[in-house]
Amino acid sequence: MRLGIRPVARCGVPFKAAASYLSEMAGSSTPSQRSFSKRLIDSLARAVPRRFRTDIPVVPVVRIAGVIGIVTPLRPGVLLSTIARSLDRAFGMPRAKAVALIINSPGGSPSQSHLIFRRIRQLAEEKKLPVLVFVEDVGASGGYMLACAGDEIICNEFSIVGSIGVVGASFGFHELMEKVGIERRIYTSGDRKAMLDPFLPEKAEDVKRIKAIQKDIHDNFIALVKERRGPKLNGADKTLFSGEFWTADKAIELGLADRMGDLRSVLRERYGEKVHTPLISAERSLFGRRLPGVNLVDTFVRQPGLADDVISALEIRAIWGRYGL
Repeated sequence: MRLGIRPVARCGVPFKAAASYLSEMAGSSTPSQRSFSKRLIDSLARAVPRRFRTDIPVVPVVRIAGVIGIVTPLRPGVLLSTIARSLDRAFGMPRAKAVALIINSPGGSPSQSHLIFRRIRQLAEEKKLPVLVFVEDVGASGGYMLACAGDEIICNEFSIVGSIGVVGASFGFHELMEKVGIERRIYTSGDRKAMLDPFLPEKAEDVKRIKAIQKDIHDNFIALVKERRGPKLNGADKTLFSGEFWTADKAIELGLADRMGDLRSVLRERYGEKVHTPLISAERSLFGRRLPGVNLVDTFVRQPGLADDVISALEIRAIWGRYGL
């Protein structure tokens, strides 16, 4: 067996206790012995991997980037099933002082956004760990919902924050079909099963119905922001929840974010220059591919056609494009 520090660590002999013992011994020894003890302690410290050091604070980092909920084979998107393992590993890391989340998302599915938000809060409460959120390019719409899972929201001065609203979009092809001479045939059981079909003329009652659903989602989103940001909010509801978005200065003024900064500087300021910040990435298979969650099996087994990929790519591009990116 190779001589080294790791077997000692596995036997349960903490480095801190060994260093303390050597220091005590050095106190009653000659100068040359004390010098030797100091060099030995320094050597031991360098030999122990940072993740085993009990004297170095640990803040695991999880990066959440991309459109939430939109899935293609080449762009898995952000889903609870793709991020859950990383969150579990981060919050379960020994000696963690906090968990840092890097958010870079223009939003997407409100349901997936809320599922991820709830998982973060559940883990934070179970492990009693503070959550620090760092917004990169964008933390907007569903991305801002994820940011609200943090106890503190920290932005770059060029970050885009907000867009607390709900949007839905579609196309209308019925006039084009009439010109081309294509007849739409659709068979349903249920009067509203074909509601908002893009190949049929739009009906006022269908639009009213979808707007009512959007209002319900928007109201829940507003309640979530108020619950998480509480007295920090500094603006009229008409402004804060209009769907508008802002750069960091204005977002901080409105109470949607707390301060400006970057992950390295803020964590060093708070936990010391030696703070260890391991990036917790998605687990990978033997061949390097990220392991999907159980709900992604169909995504990789059932390969969508080229048209599906093109539409998904356009949707993703449109979502990012709202924020000039």
